[in-house]
Amino acid sequence: MTSDSMNELTDRQKLILTLIIHEHIRTAAPVGSQYLVEHYGLNMSSATIRNEMSTLTDLNYLRQPYTSAGRVPSEDGYRLFVGRLLQETDLPDKLRRTISHQFYQSRQDIDEWMRLEVSVLAQHSQAASLITAPHSDEVRFKHLELISTRGRQVLMVLVLAGGDIHQRIVSLEGAQSQDELSTIADQITQKHLGKDVHAIEMARQQLNELELEVTDLVIDEMKQINRSAAGEIYMDGIANVLAEPEFSGTVEAQRALQVLEERSLLQELLSQPFLNDDIGGVQVLIGGEGTREVFRPWSMVLARYGSPGLATGTLGVLGPMRMSYSRNISTVRYLSHLLSDLVEDTLGD
Repeated sequence: MTSDSMNELTDRQKLILTLIIHEHIRTAAPVGSQYLVEHYGLNMSSATIRNEMSTLTDLNYLRQPYTSAGRVPSEDGYRLFVGRLLQETDLPDKLRRTISHQFYQSRQDIDEWMRLEVSVLAQHSQAASLITAPHSDEVRFKHLELISTRGRQVLMVLVLAGGDIHQRIVSLEGAQSQDELSTIADQITQKHLGKDVHAIEMARQQLNELELEVTDLVIDEMKQINRSAAGEIYMDGIANVLAEPEFSGTVEAQRALQVLEERSLLQELLSQPFLNDDIGGVQVLIGGEGTREVFRPWSMVLARYGSPGLATGTLGVLGPMRMSYSRNISTVRYLSHLLSDLVEDTLGD
């Protein structure tokens, strides 16, 4: 599909394509010319509509599932619809207030936010919803606590900018009292607050022996966190997807479950370099958009949320190409902005 071919469409062809997509989203069935005339009162004959449908098929915006059937949208048809023809709408004010109230009642609990988000998004999209927990692209140090346990063993509690907490039992060269451990932890916190791994490494020469030993343990832990996968994935709405006609067969359902249940596949999808880096910028992927073949039957509406330099994540919906794009785009965009405000308000201290 080229921009030239999109510009070649007449207003009538754009109207017919738009109506076919709306009806196919609603019914999951091929749409015929006579149906369009009867249900939309079009001021044109069934034969004229059939001719236009034939032209749209030749241009690869529609396809005919079988002989004598009506038409259904192709991947290119959906892309043209979303990119050029879709009229986006905002969520109703009452719904926005209801959702916002639910989130601000969650007591600044990030895990509760994540579970609430996927529940709300699955309910309003009638598709599968997902979100990754907010995480720093490059982890930054915020706070350290050292708790004496037994002998040389110490519980190291590392708090990162963004609120992530990591605990690890470490062994020091010599036994230290709790007062000594608390003093060292406070000194390291004051020296390295807000720094990334590189900045902490650059300051190593300014430390005494015990500070250096503990700092190296902190650096090692931060490097491991940097290498680990992005935030945990939360998901809801699997039943919504399996109820769709596209995934109702045994084979199709198994393939759908493979996508929805294999976290490594979803992590790979959410780490794709082509995903929009703009916070609140919604991206629609139709037919996988060059990702793995397993994503070919799917459409995805994705957006980043959070605050760059503090913590960010990704949220979105996954469903068949025959999804309600207008509703899903507006819902994903609103939740992205809402969660970004929550991240700023709660994790930015």
